[in-house]
Amino acid sequence: MELDENTVRTTLNKLKADLENLSSSASENRKPVKLDQQSVGRLSRMDSLQVQAMHMAQEQNRRNQIVRIDAALERLKNDDYGFCVKCDEAIGTKRIKLDPAVPLCVKCAK
Repeated sequence: MELDENTVRTTLNKLKADLENLSSSASENRKPVKLDQQSVGRLSRMDSLQVQAMHMAQEQNRRNQIVRIDAALERLKNDDYGFCVKCDEAIGTKRIKLDPAVPLCVKCAK
């Protein structure tokens, strides 16, 4: 594989740290919406609930990406990085550069 192992590890760790920092800074947006009908109207509360649900979905996406990054770091440690987890064929360098945590080759991803 043409990719430098240290560069890949650094890239994956930076991506993970960025996701964790974003998750931490957005935690306020995922707090429960208050039921106080006096200060917030019904439509405003519904909007707040919808926004909260979107933030919860974004958080779940960040968590899923962190799991993928951790799996890629584990493959890197075990000298399995760069190979498809399904068919064990090499994953293209361009594909890895696009998404360093990618677990599947193009053929298996289809």
